[in-house]
Amino acid sequence: MKRTFSVAPMLDWTDRHYRFFARLISRQALLYTEMVTTGAIIHGKGDYLAFNEEEHPVALQLGGSNPADLAHCAKLAQQRGYDEVNLNVGCPSDRVQNGRFGACLMAEPQLVAECVKAMQDVVDIPVTVKTRIGIDEQDSYGFLTDFVGTVSDAGCDIFTIHARKAWLQGLSPKENREIPELIYERAYQVKRDFAQLNISVNGGIKTLEECEAHLEHLDGVMVGREAYQDPYMMAAVDARLYGDDRPVLSRAEVVEQMIPYLERHIANGGRANHVTRHMLGLFNGMPGARQWRRYLAQNAHLPGTGAEVLSQALASLPAAAQAA
Repeated sequence: MKRTFSVAPMLDWTDRHYRFFARLISRQALLYTEMVTTGAIIHGKGDYLAFNEEEHPVALQLGGSNPADLAHCAKLAQQRGYDEVNLNVGCPSDRVQNGRFGACLMAEPQLVAECVKAMQDVVDIPVTVKTRIGIDEQDSYGFLTDFVGTVSDAGCDIFTIHARKAWLQGLSPKENREIPELIYERAYQVKRDFAQLNISVNGGIKTLEECEAHLEHLDGVMVGREAYQDPYMMAAVDARLYGDDRPVLSRAEVVEQMIPYLERHIANGGRANHVTRHMLGLFNGMPGARQWRRYLAQNAHLPGTGAEVLSQALASLPAAAQAA
């Protein structure tokens, strides 16, 4: 499984509907679930591990710090067919800190190592870690390498580094994605110093040109908000980053393939806007993009709306957009 390009785990965004949609655009991108806590999986009433078979390769991101609970959830993930389990050591929210997981775990590398080992002991799929470059005033390169070294000694050889530190107090999760300085060189240096590890970088990456620049130094790039807000940017990922020259679906063909998916979702009791909300950015940069967003926003949430809302939204666009 190549990790050259992946879509970041994003709460409320990268659910199974988005991942099915994204897979129509790129065959190769590695897709991540939203972060799912061990508590939700073990004690929750819903099925927090559900995904569509079409999503592969797909990774489950776990939030937690109890090695036994993480091992239990990793085993369930493997049984369900996930291709990877990823431990969140990057989320800075208060709720996550109160649960003793996320970015605050950077201060406890030995615990993270124990968590990784516990998961690896019970699964054959990769166990990976997504982390920051530091937290609060603990933001030296030495702090980062101590963390990476300790966790890699426990057997983890795949890391994604969000190239910002996290402020655990004083900044919201949104602000923590924007305010701390991006220092990509830290990730580059980790790769130079730990050449045996697979290192990807995350944070602020918007274009495939930027991806290609990072890939001169690293094994992979992880794109977050841009892949969600302008999803068709992924249409060139397979050819440019993987050398996969198979034809890609046009935007209109993506819409057409989403119609039967939406029909199944509605037949199972879901609402149209559960799916269409992830498709609002599909025509970004094209004539009629605003009309597409407006039509779906105004109609998909209405009671009784069926899958025809997608074909109707497509029909409302200028001919140039319909053929794109």
